[in-house]
Amino acid sequence: MSTEEHVWDRFVVLHARIEHELTKALHRRHGLGLSEYRALSHLAASEESNCSVRMQELAEALGLNQSSVSRLVARLEDAGLSERDICELDRRGIYTMITPAGQARLVEAEPTYRETLTAALDKATASPDLAGAVAALRTGINAPAPG
Repeated sequence: MSTEEHVWDRFVVLHARIEHELTKALHRRHGLGLSEYRALSHLAASEESNCSVRMQELAEALGLNQSSVSRLVARLEDAGLSERDICELDRRGIYTMITPAGQARLVEAEPTYRETLTAALDKATASPDLAGAVAALRTGINAPAPG
């Protein structure tokens, strides 16, 4: 295995472990899946700029296909956390937006997400195989933004 492949493999393992911890914590404490949390987070960020989000844009932002994001948004709608709307200018365009209940659930879940992420990274630091990946990730987080 090349060095690049080894480093990539470590990041994949780190990613899987952290997603597992985040999924457990969000579901247990807030009844949210990780994709649901990420969708609410993206919708809330769009809401700050007074925008609803096209379903295709949400799919791209979450790394999901159209079918998966449609099911995800349907679950959020069923829970009263988001709602869909048809674009007035383009009747084919379907948008989704966060509801006040979705905003409240996100606010409740954000500390859990942050705390769990930090704890999972700290735990991974103890693993000799993953410590380098965590260090690289944290270095990137603390680096000044390009540009």
